[in-house]
Amino acid sequence: MSVAPTPGRRSLTLRRRLRTAIIASGLALAVVVAGTVLVLVRMFDRQEAVTQTYFTAITQADGAFIQLVDAETSVRGFALTGDPVTLEPYERSVADDLSFRTLADREAQGTDEELTAAAEAAADAGRRWNEEFAIPVMEEVSTGGVGAVTTEEIETGRLLFDDARAAAQDYVDLLRDRRTAAVGELGAWTLVAAGTVALLVLAAVALGIALWVTLRRWILEPLDSLAADARAVSSGDLRHAVSTVGPGEIAALADDVERMRVTLVDQVQVLEASRAEIELAHELLTEQAEELRRSNRDLEQFAYVASHDLQEPLRKIASFTQLLQKRYGGQMDERADQYIAFAVDGAKRMQALIQDLLGFSRVGRVGGEVSDVDLAEALTDALDNLSESVAESGAVVTHDELPVVRGERPLLVQLFQNLVGNAIKFRDPARPPTVHLSAHRVAESWELECRDNGIGIDEQYADRVFVIFQRLHAKDVYEGTGIGLSLCKKIVEFHGGRIWIEQPDGAGTSIHWTLPAEVPEP
Repeated sequence: MSVAPTPGRRSLTLRRRLRTAIIASGLALAVVVAGTVLVLVRMFDRQEAVTQTYFTAITQADGAFIQLVDAETSVRGFALTGDPVTLEPYERSVADDLSFRTLADREAQGTDEELTAAAEAAADAGRRWNEEFAIPVMEEVSTGGVGAVTTEEIETGRLLFDDARAAAQDYVDLLRDRRTAAVGELGAWTLVAAGTVALLVLAAVALGIALWVTLRRWILEPLDSLAADARAVSSGDLRHAVSTVGPGEIAALADDVERMRVTLVDQVQVLEASRAEIELAHELLTEQAEELRRSNRDLEQFAYVASHDLQEPLRKIASFTQLLQKRYGGQMDERADQYIAFAVDGAKRMQALIQDLLGFSRVGRVGGEVSDVDLAEALTDALDNLSESVAESGAVVTHDELPVVRGERPLLVQLFQNLVGNAIKFRDPARPPTVHLSAHRVAESWELECRDNGIGIDEQYADRVFVIFQRLHAKDVYEGTGIGLSLCKKIVEFHGGRIWIEQPDGAGTSIHWTLPAEVPEP
């Protein structure tokens, strides 16, 4: 018998183990996914900075720088020629929003202070050149002509423009440096993203492997072990103990199966003991039945032999006593005649008893022909045998429609003869005897009844009358051997039926018996 699991082990249920494993796997997977999302967000941010923010800023800064150079060339040409047409680039740069002042205002909204300062410096340098050189020079040329601008003013303008161009170049270079750094970061984050995705795939594969190993260890292997033990037990090896393995639920199931096995073992042991007792009882019953059959055969043989062997000496005794009565009757005293009469009567009753015994012993022992017997015809044959008794008593024998059954015709004739003969013998002297026979179908049998208006049978003797040699009246009142109804019982049982007595509503006797009905062919 397996040992029951400890409470601590039983507490580690499969539900709790799976919940813990799923939560731990979910947390690990969530960390990996969160890291992957963070890396992808950072990578997309650097990509946008490279392709959108810095690209746009550099493009605009280059445009502003070119406009600044064009504006300086335009002002310098106007100062030399005084032609207003040469101011068109300057006017276009002033009207366009792509100036360093616009770039500086936009950078001021960001978080890069160094870029903001560079943009401010470029915007301030451009403003000083415009305010301190370009505007005064254009006014002087417009009012005084090309000779109005001095060499010192031109040199001052050149220096201011060099400062503005240097500041603008510094801002553009700083933007390019920022873009280069962003490109480097984008490459790094791209590599990190690729690694993170690979890690995510590896984590998913590892999680699947871990889940499979966990399910196999916690569920499949314990269930396989339990199934193997169950198959061993179901194949007949009830001594095979069921091992308690696996988490709580499977262990509990294994314990239940083990308890069931132990219960089956106990029940099988009880059944084996009972079977042994039944086999012993069967052997004893078989021996007793065989002994009883042998005893019955011996008794029947004894009754037949004894009755047959008694016929000859009894016939001699009866013949000689009757001869004595005939030849010497009246020649001796009255007592001698009485003794001779006793001997003759005893011999006659002995002969009748022996004949009845022979008939009783033949039932079921001497096999006759089994055929379809019309019970109405059998009753007619029986009444022919009783014609003298029927005529002497004035009995009226009637019957309903009687069936055809399978049986031995002589025995069934004997059955009717004994029943009707008993009804006539035990008639009531106060009224003429009537006997009526009827039959009706009950399930697979015919139930027959022999009803008379005789003296009747007390209910307490209803079973006793079927016992051989049992008599309810003195032999000097009603002659007979006491075998008639017992012979009827033996004939009915030989044909597979039963016989009994029911108390009728009125006077008389009602004897019922059954005979198997012939089942019609489909």
